[in-house]
Amino acid sequence: MKNDTVRVFVPLSVRRRNGRPRILPPEASIEQQLRAQDPHILRAIGRAWAWRRRLETGEASTIQDIAKAEKVTDRFVSRIMRLAYLSPDVLERLLLRREPPTVSVNALVDATYLPWAEQLGRVFDDKTLRQRS
Repeated sequence: MKNDTVRVFVPLSVRRRNGRPRILPPEASIEQQLRAQDPHILRAIGRAWAWRRRLETGEASTIQDIAKAEKVTDRFVSRIMRLAYLSPDVLERLLLRREPPTVSVNALVDATYLPWAEQLGRVFDDKTLRQRS
């Protein structure tokens, strides 16, 4: 009788984190996970563009209208909406190339106050910038 069994070996390791066992993938896929985009940043950018579009089309006449409809504060809407005005280079790297930024959402909003030429250096790691140049 033939042995029709196929065995697949996946090198996983188990580590305890916060008292719970966690299965870790092989080293090769860890690098890919590090490149994964932060969903909070993607959602914030999506909201910013949607809110900007609502103002431009006349669907909402003020930031207060958007805040009321979204059940958030007008300060939050005006702060997050600044992400719709990030430099095209930063948006391309975040959304098209899916490069993870080295900053949080709040720091990304703060970067919008800088000129476009300076935003890349603030949002991404210098090492990443040197590799792309």
